[in-house]
Amino acid sequence: MKGLILLSPVLLLLAASAAPAAEAFETDTFATSEGDLVITFIGHGTLMFTFGGKVVHVDPYSSLADYQRLPDADVILITHEHRDHLDPKALDPIRKKSTVILANPASAARIEGARSLENGQKTEVLGLKVEAVPAYNVVHKRDGGEPFHPRGRDNGYIVTFADKRVYIAGDTENIMEMKGLDAIDIAFIPANLPYTMTPEMAADAAMMIRPAFLYPYHYGETDVGRIAELLAKETDIQVRVRRMK
Repeated sequence: MKGLILLSPVLLLLAASAAPAAEAFETDTFATSEGDLVITFIGHGTLMFTFGGKVVHVDPYSSLADYQRLPDADVILITHEHRDHLDPKALDPIRKKSTVILANPASAARIEGARSLENGQKTEVLGLKVEAVPAYNVVHKRDGGEPFHPRGRDNGYIVTFADKRVYIAGDTENIMEMKGLDAIDIAFIPANLPYTMTPEMAADAAMMIRPAFLYPYHYGETDVGRIAELLAKETDIQVRVRRMK
């Protein structure tokens, strides 16, 4: 169930609006019980999943791609309302009448027609099971003492594509709720200091979740190779680094 069948980097060529040349987005393909799941690594905290003829965009961000050139969304997931995660300029080109947008409550209030999901709530959209899970800071805080991402406000998501469970952590630290995440096949863990996790925290998160495949994402200038070093003895967790600064 957890085996990777095909790895296919650089299948999608798109011209980013601010870039002088075409940008190649890396992709990985996983076999599921109902066909291939293709993950496109847009960058930062932004992902695109293609499965069963459906397209799922996560936190689309116009600074990373020309969304006029990307496929329309069947589902859009918004983790929280920070501008690099909730970007109307990216939403508009990929939104069609039937697009379902799921977002944390603060983001849903800013997007006409969006459906609000709070931590712990679950739904099913176009045959995909989606669960909103907590995403927050405990250690990393603003100068005034407020966490960059306060508890109870933002979402991570678990999306089930047939027999593959994909965890998109959002902006979070290695929080205790991760111990309760069961049977995660693929996990996206942030490491963008000072806003989310150190490599040590990310490795600890991986130890709690124990995904078959771990992708550090939204990692800025963090040395994510250190995460792989820390998990080198965990032979059941494969760390994969893609261009997700």
